[in-house]
Amino acid sequence: MTTYSTPLRRSQLAVASLFLVLGFNFGTWASRIPALKAQLDLSAAEVGVLLLASGLGAVFSFPVTATLLHKIGARRLCLLAGGLLPLVLMALALAPTFPLALAVMALEGVVVACLNVAMNSQGVQVELAGKQAIMSRLHAVFSLGGLLAALCATAITTQSDSLVLHFAVSALLMWGLVISAAPYLLREPMALAASVKTGRRFAIPTGAALWLGFIAFCGTVVEGSMSDWSALYLKEMAGASAQLAPFGIACVSGAMLLARWFGDAWRTRWGAERMLISGGILAGVGLSLALLLGGIVPALLGFALVGLGVAAVSPCVYANAAKEGAVALAAVTTMGSVGALMGPPVIGFVAHASNLAWGMALIALAALMIAICTPRIKW
Repeated sequence: MTTYSTPLRRSQLAVASLFLVLGFNFGTWASRIPALKAQLDLSAAEVGVLLLASGLGAVFSFPVTATLLHKIGARRLCLLAGGLLPLVLMALALAPTFPLALAVMALEGVVVACLNVAMNSQGVQVELAGKQAIMSRLHAVFSLGGLLAALCATAITTQSDSLVLHFAVSALLMWGLVISAAPYLLREPMALAASVKTGRRFAIPTGAALWLGFIAFCGTVVEGSMSDWSALYLKEMAGASAQLAPFGIACVSGAMLLARWFGDAWRTRWGAERMLISGGILAGVGLSLALLLGGIVPALLGFALVGLGVAAVSPCVYANAAKEGAVALAAVTTMGSVGALMGPPVIGFVAHASNLAWGMALIALAALMIAICTPRIKW
């Protein structure tokens, strides 16, 4: 086993802190979607539009991200995006109207995509420096962030229904993590910034990178949609209470945390291809059965199977994308951000046209697409 020096260990913890911040951010506002829906008096379709705004922000973020990586490097971009994210969260809580909330969510998409690309760049750099796989554990910390956010939401809502109070506490915690990480992030930017200088700033992935990007897209559609819609499904379709509803996110994030914590060893033992095929089938079939059975307990069990099934997608895809080159890593990471932020609004549109159960069925389909597409990649 590789023995890490103290500076490298601190850098690992610093990057892990950023993954925790991003997961906590997602889990915080996703767990309060029912409250946001009530506060702004939104229909299911309007909730979908709200989520679509963040997806559109992510779609148009790639040129912004590439330019910022070129200008300031991955470390500074991590700190910039990490510092802005709590402000965006507070702005969402304070948004008095639907149009203003849309603008905030569009900005959320841009900031999230910037932090996602920059922190994964730092993660690959730390992994290379330590000569041992750590990406799965970093993504486990992201899942831990979602789990902690759901538990925090449950704890705060038992005392107060105030979105402003909840998001203010969350923002302070996020800022604390970013500030503590700042001194230990690696200062040397990885080759990503250098590749941007070669004129490939707006390159579109092709070949293996394209398939990797599509798998990342499907994986984050599942992950993001489960985070955004599980609470509402439990409350409106399964009849759960407001205090129990956030446990949907807790089941997904908790299962992901467990699988990702051991994912590096599993990838070494069984290989990425076998993990993604079996995981996609587990998530797709497990969620489908939960929807067919209905009720709170089947839903929570199905959500946990989804977390177990898709846990390996992002770590395996991002690690493999790094082998395809820095531009591929940036593009694939951005496609993952797009999936996380564009999948949920599609679920909302389907829910508005029929019901949320049919919308959740699309999540199961996306999970099965991971299993179908994985064999096209040379892992």
